[in-house]
Formats: sequence, structure tokens, C-alpha cells
Amino acid sequence: MLWKRLGALLLFPVQMLYLVVKAAVCLLLPPRLRDLSRDNVLVTGGGRGIGRHLAREFARRGARKIILWGRTEKCLKETREEIRRMGTECHYFICDVGNREEVNLLFVQVGDITILVNNAAVVHGKSLMDSDDDALLKSQHINTLGQFWTTKAFLPRMLELQNGHIVCLNSVLALSAIPGAIDYCTSKASSFAFMESLTLGLLDCPGVNATTVLPFHTSTEMFQGMRIRFPSLFPPLKPETVARRTVEAVQMNQAFLLLPWTMHVLVILKSILPQAALEEIHKFSGSYTCMNTFKGRT
Repeated sequence: MLWKRLGALLLFPVQMLYLVVKAAVCLLLPPRLRDLSRDNVLVTGGGRGIGRHLAREFARRGARKIILWGRTEKCLKETREEIRRMGTECHYFICDVGNREEVNLLFVQVGDITILVNNAAVVHGKSLMDSDDDALLKSQHINTLGQFWTTKAFLPRMLELQNGHIVCLNSVLALSAIPGAIDYCTSKASSFAFMESLTLGLLDCPGVNATTVLPFHTSTEMFQGMRIRFPSLFPPLKPETVARRTVEAVQMNQAFLLLPWTMHVLVILKSILPQAALEEIHKFSGSYTCMNTFKGRT
């Protein structure tokens, strides 16, 4: 037993080196992409914003069927018609993912889903003391608990078929919170922990994987009015870019994706700098006051 443990200890750094080298080589070689032609994709919050662009991108890349869930019928209907004009089967359902009963009722009607995209989210955009209690609960129910309900509904069948992918559209604010969006940052941090745990839990589940996307500020109406100090240095991402990179990550079976790549620097700085230095970075970059002009969706 002692020799076995010693052998495992000596082998471990060799395994780590192999995996790092393998990852570096894969960056240089053209990736092998998942064929989406047999996939049924469900996008929550699919009526507008990033969700609409995700539906477009999955359709453009050949997905067999797109299912849209959301709370605004007008937006869902517009997206459905657009996807159908692209030649892809598409349906929509009115659903509040924060409502467990609605999710459990609708998932039976949808049928088998092989790619579940948890994209639905809301932001209240207030400080803790200025926040409305009902709005705080709403953001936690939709942004965090909604993922519990949708994943619990669709994952068992994916495991049975040994074919499935759970996708989470998260935010870099899950890793680096800002003032004025305490509800959103908290819910996204919880969502990130959920996906980390889920991703590890799927290691022994053949054919079923997960992808978490953490984008920087994206130019959608959801964060309308948000301003940073140096927009030319840190321009907001385009929603179509986030959608394209997300679908690529799914096709390449990439577990975690930070957008843009410079956000990796932020993660490193948070690990090594003292809190006082991080506070100065927030003030210098304007993230400390970026929500002061927030208007949100109108």
C-alpha cells in the first residue's frame, strides 16, 4: 500500500506536465468541433439579448431544433420567426425559470434536449440598502435557482442517453464583484459555484459535459447606462461575439471560457495583490462607480 501511494505521488507531477503540454498543443492544432446536426438546443432567456444571438448561432451552425424559453412573448415570437427563416425548426414557451413548477411542467412538453443553455438573467442594479426585497429575491430565483430547476429537469435524460451538454452564460462579475449590482454579483457567484461543482460531478458521466462562459460587460440593454472610465481600452463585448465564442466552446467541449482573454489577468491579480491594491484598481478603472449611471432594460 505504501509503495502504491508513493508511485501515485511520483506519477502525479508527470500527469500534470502531460496535460499542460497537451493543452498547449491543442491550441496550435485546428480543433475538432462537435457536429450539431442532431442536437436539440434549449435557450433560456432566448427572446432577446445574448439569448437571441445564441439561438441564431446554434441555428447557423446546423442545430436540428431550437427551443426558446422566456417571459416576453413578443420577443420570443420575433426570435422564433427569425430562426425559422434560417431554415431551422424553432418553438417557444413562456416560462419563468425561477418558478420550479413552471419548469417541471414545461420540460415534459419539450422532449429530449441535448444542449441546455442557461442564459436567463436579471439585474436590479441597486446597492444593498436601496434594493427592493422582492427584486433581490427575483434575481436569486432566476439567475441561480433557475439553473437548479432546469438542470435537474433535463440532466437525467442526458445521462440516460449519454449525450448532453449544460451551458451557463455567467459573468466575469462572478469573480470580481462591483458596487451597485450586489444582487447580480451574488447570484452569478453562486451560479459559478454551481457550474464548477456540476462540471466536476460529470467527470465520470460519458457523453455529458458542461461549459461556463464568463464574459466582460456586453453591450445589451440589460446593462444599459453602465459606464467604465476607459471604454476605448476596455470596450464592451458585442453580443454576437459572446454567442459565437460560446457555441465554439460547446463544440470544442471547453469547460470554462473567459471573455476577453485579458480577464485571465484579472483572476491572477485577485490572487496575488492585497485588498488595498485591488480597491485602487477598481477606482482607477471606473468599475467602482460604473453603476452610478445604470438604467437597465427599458
